[in-house]
Amino acid sequence: MSGGGEPDDELLGRVLLTRVLEPGDEVGGRWVRELGAGGVVRRLREGGPALPGTSAKRWAGLLARAEAARPGRDLEAARDAGVRFVPPGAPEWPGQLDDLGDARPLGLWVRGRPSLRMWALKSVAVVGARACTEYGAHMAATLAAGLAEHGWVVVSGGAYGVDGAAHRGALGAGGATVAVLACGVDRPYPRGHTQLIGRIAEQGLVIGELPPGDHPTPSRFILRNRVIAALTRGTVVVEAAHRSGSLVTARAAQRLGRHTMGVPGPATSGLSAGVHDLLRGEAALVTDVADVVELVGDIGELAPDRRGPVLPRDLLEPAARQVLAALPGRGVARPDEIARSAQTAPDDAIARLYELRALGYVERHGDGWKLTRQAVMSVRDGRGPG
Repeated sequence: MSGGGEPDDELLGRVLLTRVLEPGDEVGGRWVRELGAGGVVRRLREGGPALPGTSAKRWAGLLARAEAARPGRDLEAARDAGVRFVPPGAPEWPGQLDDLGDARPLGLWVRGRPSLRMWALKSVAVVGARACTEYGAHMAATLAAGLAEHGWVVVSGGAYGVDGAAHRGALGAGGATVAVLACGVDRPYPRGHTQLIGRIAEQGLVIGELPPGDHPTPSRFILRNRVIAALTRGTVVVEAAHRSGSLVTARAAQRLGRHTMGVPGPATSGLSAGVHDLLRGEAALVTDVADVVELVGDIGELAPDRRGPVLPRDLLEPAARQVLAALPGRGVARPDEIARSAQTAPDDAIARLYELRALGYVERHGDGWKLTRQAVMSVRDGRGPG
């Protein structure tokens, strides 16, 4: 339970319905909105005519599920596993999940000590390919570590590949991370990530819609992604093929008005093809944590200008840079020729040439001027003279 005391009918009803309705069932969500969870459970327990929007065959299946459900036992099993059930409207419920409308979760099973609502307020999803490349794993871990260092909570799905790299990156930076599972939170999946998910539960949060002991299915993985999208301020996709499930998360984020971001990869990589499709649409291209924070952060959290290192010539006054640029790469030029190229007066050009000589950029040869050897080399390799 999300609080102390005995569970009420509405809470028990929601717990029971997590055994009856599949995640994201909008028809069932409408029933709950119109009748309340307790009202839907009563209709199921009475075994009367089907509620609107469902067939007789499906209704029979729901009746069988409801008959087998034991919400009190689920709550007890959850308590024994250190898991609590957080329904909509509870103090810990993240209000942004309400944006899902009738597809919002009936409630969330939460494993871990922090407040889900508080953590979700400043969170970013980092998702991507399970069979990612070394580049994808590196980018996911680096972005997650940087986000954690900037005080952001990293949310992902606990899967192999990009998800696991993102969780590890955040944990390695001593930061906060949330794993959203497509199964019971007491039953880590994939099995190979049992230790990682246990570590997340100790340092962060493991959450899911399915009751204790329930297993994942392909459709549950897809439906889980809408929770990741709704919970966070934005979704970053790191490597995704054309049919990647992480694209489902990104498109859900777009529909919900959240920021959608993609990390570009090699044009020849099939694992970046899905990301590149996103980038041709409304997704923003990001290459580091500063790009992400500028999009999802508060006003004033801007990424630095994208430019190379500051060179000595960048520190020259504009007029001196103009005169320097007017000198030929090879040979000697007269002051009047330099003045014409620099679009300035001869006297001003001569004054600037003497300044540039003092700085080691130019030297005088008889009546003319030329670039020093160091200055010519600096133009080639991007450094200043000296």
